[in-house]
Amino acid sequence: MKYLSPQGARTKIGNLRYVDNLRMLARDHRKNPTKAEELFWKLLSYGRLGYKFTRQKPVGRFILDFYCSKLLLAIEVDGDSHDQKENYDKGRDLYLAQRGIKTIRYQNKEVENRTEEVKKDLLIKIAERKGGF
Repeated sequence: MKYLSPQGARTKIGNLRYVDNLRMLARDHRKNPTKAEELFWKLLSYGRLGYKFTRQKPVGRFILDFYCSKLLLAIEVDGDSHDQKENYDKGRDLYLAQRGIKTIRYQNKEVENRTEEVKKDLLIKIAERKGGF
């Protein structure tokens, strides 16, 4: 089920393609996370939820905040700037969905102020996603 993406969206060894210059930008993002991203990474790192997640993963022409390749699951932690980008986010989610990647979104304030509730919600969504495979 891992290879839902069209053949052209993958490299010869099966990895998702991405725009080359995003690699450096993703590295910069990993070095300078927002407070909410840092908190969220503490929930996900070292397989704490049973799956390996990566931070700032380039996929296509986008950088995903957090990504699990086994579940084809992207998690975005959105700040206030996303209030003005609703159409952009919808287009991005559609692009990812066409490659079999489901996107889950949380707001910065949710992650910072209600971390346990976010964790419980994420565990439910992971179980639902796992059931689909």
